[in-house]
Amino acid sequence: QVQLVESGGGLVQTGGSLRLSCVASGFTFGIYDMYWYRQAPGEQRDLVATITRDLSTNYADSVEGRFTISRDNAKNTVYLQMSSLSPEDTAVYFCSTYARKNVLAKYQNYWGQGTQVTVSS
Repeated sequence: QVQLVESGGGLVQTGGSLRLSCVASGFTFGIYDMYWYRQAPGEQRDLVATITRDLSTNYADSVEGRFTISRDNAKNTVYLQMSSLSPEDTAVYFCSTYARKNVLAKYQNYWGQGTQVTVSS
């Protein structure tokens, strides 16, 4: 069974930092791209950062230069280091991938349960 489990969210003041983690299981983590999304109350879920299997990264304009996505394939974990946080970054952050459990399974989107990040002014 594919599982993505996020952690590391919390309450932080403006200008502060947090590091989110997402531990994956149930699929071959190292061969798939990984994503971080976020969803603020009443808003759509937006892509924040991407890291490919080849370690290429891409960021939303709103977080470029402040957030860093990374991965540790030995630990089946993807990270999101967030700095210079502002209240506009307040959201539930989700880890995601588009993968298949094995060569006989279908590709599908998988999501974690999310972790709340709240930035106070």
